[in-house]
Amino acid sequence: MAASVTPPRGMRDFLPAEKARREHALGVIRGVYAAHGFDEIETPVMEDSSRLHAGLGGDNEKLAFAVMKRGLTSDDLAAAAASGDALALADLGLRYDLTVPLARFYATHRAALPPVFRSIQIAPVWRAERPQKGRYRQFVQCDIDIIGEAGQLAELELLTATVATLDALGLTGTTIRINDRRILQGILASWGVDEALRERALITVDKLDKIGVAGVAAELAETGAVSADVDVATALGGLTTADWHLHDGIAPPPAWLDQAAYADLLALRAALPEASIEFDPTLVRGMGYYTGTIFEIAHPGFGYSLGGGGRYDGMIGRFLGQDVPACGFSIGFERIVDLLEIDDDARPRAIVLVYDGDVPQGRLLALKAELVASGTRVRLERRVKNFRALLDRVTADGFDAFATVTAATEGAASLEFRELRA
Repeated sequence: MAASVTPPRGMRDFLPAEKARREHALGVIRGVYAAHGFDEIETPVMEDSSRLHAGLGGDNEKLAFAVMKRGLTSDDLAAAAASGDALALADLGLRYDLTVPLARFYATHRAALPPVFRSIQIAPVWRAERPQKGRYRQFVQCDIDIIGEAGQLAELELLTATVATLDALGLTGTTIRINDRRILQGILASWGVDEALRERALITVDKLDKIGVAGVAAELAETGAVSADVDVATALGGLTTADWHLHDGIAPPPAWLDQAAYADLLALRAALPEASIEFDPTLVRGMGYYTGTIFEIAHPGFGYSLGGGGRYDGMIGRFLGQDVPACGFSIGFERIVDLLEIDDDARPRAIVLVYDGDVPQGRLLALKAELVASGTRVRLERRVKNFRALLDRVTADGFDAFATVTAATEGAASLEFRELRA
């Protein structure tokens, strides 16, 4: 039986047209981020296993790919099996996001960085997901982060740059959903959730869009986070209809509302008058490292967020021994890239030179060099019997026109181009 030649499940190959679309989108994203004052960095694809499993990544820690230690012995395997700790066999792991590596990067290089550091990271990450439509084991994240800015200017810059990026990609009409972890803590406290169980409870609340109000209420009861006499379903139903009227000076605010956090959200809304901002007290963002403001970008045409982020002031202190304010935003690249079309005006003209077999190679290369020097993308293709199939193939590859080259062709000026697209 022949061996499989497909990529590993949840990972993909990209044909030239797909790769071109992805690179075009990445170029737009990098350009807008840079225009907003962010600088790109690069971190290794692997981090220490202990760092990836430090309790900061929520359920994503369970999805981290582990890298086994070198030189393992049968005694090591037996000891790990006896203890039930498979991670004892690993010292490294593939990163499951770009935020944990960034925190480590900043702790390593802080002396060489400005007091307020604005970073770009665009790179693949890996999670041991169950592969399904729109969910992969390897995917690209596009992150911008601001480290060292304690005030709301960080959130404002991140949101402004992200909305500008989506606009540049052609995805207008977005809505910013916003909340604060302090408000979520107040909600859980009003339900009587013990502090030790709150992070686990938030993971359950984060499933609201997947399992609904009844499912969240049932899971909270099953895990023992909420006692049976608390009507979580009714409380959640009320939260899903909450808006910017909770503390308007007319009626007293709900007991669960952290008024300082809510005031901060109102200030963000006031500072972004052109943006559509919705308050959603059920917005969680699953990562355990968020400490304050959290936000997601929604679009009326899609049933999923186009990106999200928030403030994580406590993470860098885990590595540095000193807390440093930090806030970040990640665009869901894989969710948007397939929706984009490359604007013909945004790429160089692409032509094919179809040559006869008797054309000297030196002349072909000279023609190609002359056209490339003018900013044109050029491909050489030998003439074949099935000429129509050749033209269909290069059209699918994104080429615009073709010209035939014969032994009598002397220079690029003598070429007659025919358009490939209607």
